[in-house]
Amino acid sequence: IYKTKMTVMMRAEYKPVLHMPVLKEGRDRGPLHASDPYGQPGYPLPDAGPDYLVTGTHPYPSTLYIDIIRVALTADTQIQKMPSEAGVHSMALALPPSQARQEASRTAASVADIHRHAGGAERSQPPQHALSLMEGGTKTSTLVPRKAPTMPKPQWHPPWKLYRVISGHLGWVRSIAVEPGNQWFVTGSADRTIKIWDLASGKLKLSLTGHISTVRGVAVSTRSPYLFSCGEDKQVKCWDLEYNKVIRHYHGHLSAVYDLDLHPTIDVLVTCSRDATARVWDIRTKANVHTLSGHTNTVATVKCQSAEPQVITGSHDTTIRLWDLVAGKTRATLTNHKKSVRALVLHPRQYTFASGSPDNIKQWKCPDGNFIQNLSGHNAIINTLAVNSDGVLVSGASPAKNLFYVNNVEFSDNGTIHMWDWRTGYNFQRIHAAVQPGSLDSESGIFACVFDQTESRLITAEADKTIKVYKEDDTATEESHPVNWKPEILKRKRFKFLLGFFLFLKPFILLHFSQLISNSFCLRHKRKQHIHNLSEVRRLKIR
Repeated sequence: IYKTKMTVMMRAEYKPVLHMPVLKEGRDRGPLHASDPYGQPGYPLPDAGPDYLVTGTHPYPSTLYIDIIRVALTADTQIQKMPSEAGVHSMALALPPSQARQEASRTAASVADIHRHAGGAERSQPPQHALSLMEGGTKTSTLVPRKAPTMPKPQWHPPWKLYRVISGHLGWVRSIAVEPGNQWFVTGSADRTIKIWDLASGKLKLSLTGHISTVRGVAVSTRSPYLFSCGEDKQVKCWDLEYNKVIRHYHGHLSAVYDLDLHPTIDVLVTCSRDATARVWDIRTKANVHTLSGHTNTVATVKCQSAEPQVITGSHDTTIRLWDLVAGKTRATLTNHKKSVRALVLHPRQYTFASGSPDNIKQWKCPDGNFIQNLSGHNAIINTLAVNSDGVLVSGASPAKNLFYVNNVEFSDNGTIHMWDWRTGYNFQRIHAAVQPGSLDSESGIFACVFDQTESRLITAEADKTIKVYKEDDTATEESHPVNWKPEILKRKRFKFLLGFFLFLKPFILLHFSQLISNSFCLRHKRKQHIHNLSEVRRLKIR
C-alpha cells in the first residue's frame, strides 16, 4: 500500500520529468543535504532507489513531499532554491518535443533554408536561436545582434611606373598582343601596318603590310605559329610567322571588324564587327561555323574561354551577351550598362570577368553573368581592360577630344590609366603619361593594354603613336605608399537611399508646387476681376 501510494504521488508530482536520464554522479555521491526553501537548516536524506532519483532543473516540491518521499536531489538542484530562466529553458529543451514545438522547429529550418538559397545565409538565425515553444505554450526567443556590413580592406599593390616609350608607328596604335613565349609582342596601327617588337629591348623586329585600313585587332595563337589580324577594311587575315605572309583570309563580315579572339582549346577564331554580328570561324577550313546575331549595334569586343560561356561579346547597344558556342545562340543578355560596352577582360584565375563602359566598370560571375560590383570613378570612354593574377585591374581611357556629358557630369579623362584592386574595387593609382614631343595633348589616350606573360610588365597602345611599357616600382613599400582607404560604403548606401526617396517624391513635390502656383495665379486673376467689377459698379452709380 505504501509503495502504491508513493508511486501515485510521484506520478502526480514528477510526471513531466520522470523520463529524463539519471545522472550517475547522483548515485555515486551518496547522501546529500537539501535545504529547506524557506530557510530551514539542511537535513540528511537517506539513499533513494533509482525510481525516485529526480534530475534536471525543476521547481522544488514542498517540504512535506520531500520529507515523505525522501527524494535525493542532485548537485544541480540543491544549490538553488528556485529554478532560473536558463534552467527552465534547458529543461524545456530536454522534454519530449510537442507537436507545436516540432512545427516551430520545422518552420525555423525552412526559413533558414530560404535565406540560404537567397544568398542571405549570414542573416539567418542559427538553429539554437530559433523560437522555442514549451509544453505550457510560452514562447522564449534569443535576440542575436546583427552585424553591420563592412567593406573589406583592399590588398596593397605596389604602384606602377613608366620605364620605356617605343616609337615607330605613324598612326594611332589600336591593338596589341604578346606571344606565348614572352619574347616579342605585336601591335596594329592606324597606319595600316602590323609591327613586331622585341619585348626585352623594345626594338623593331618586323613590319607586316597587307591591310588597306586601320588594324583594329591582333592575336597570336598558342597552338600554332600563326598571327591573326582584323581591320576596318572588313578583312580577317591569318599570317604564317615562319614565312611572314598571309596564308588565309576569312570573308563574311559586311563592315569594319573591330576585334577578334582565339579559343584557348580548339581551333576556332571569333571576330566581331560593326555589322552587329560576331562570327565563329574554323581556322583550318576558313568556314563560317556560326554567325552570332542578336546585337542591335556595333559589336566592339569579344572574348573566348574554355569554360561556359565560351564566347562573350560587348556592344555599342549597351548590352553584353553570353553565347552558347555549340548551338550558336545567346544563353544570357546583360543589360546593366547604360552606355556602349567597348572592353571586356577575363580574370586569369577566378571564374569572373569585367566589362568597361563610360558609366562604370562592372564585374560579373560566370557562367550566368551574375552581377558582382561596380568600379566607379573612371569617367571616360574606357577602351581597354587588363587584369593579372595578383588582382590588379587596369582600365585605359580615350583621348580628351571624346567629350560628352552624362547627368551634367563631364566625361573627359584625357587618356589616363586607372589601377584597381579587383576584389574590393579600390582605385589605388592613376597614371597620366605625357605625350611624345610633337603630339597634341588631345592625343593622350589609351586604345589597348595587356600584361606580358610574366605579368610584371604592362604594355599600352596609345593615341600619340607610341607604345609605353610600365613596371612595378621596386622601391615602394606599404609605408611609402599607404592604402588611402576609407570604408564609406554605409554612407553611400544611406545617401543613395535618401537620393532615391527624393527622386520618388520629386514628381509629387513638383505637382504640389505647380498647383500652388496655378492657384495663386487664379486668385490674383479673380482679385483683379473683382476690383474691375467694383470699379464698373461705381461708374454706373456715378452716372
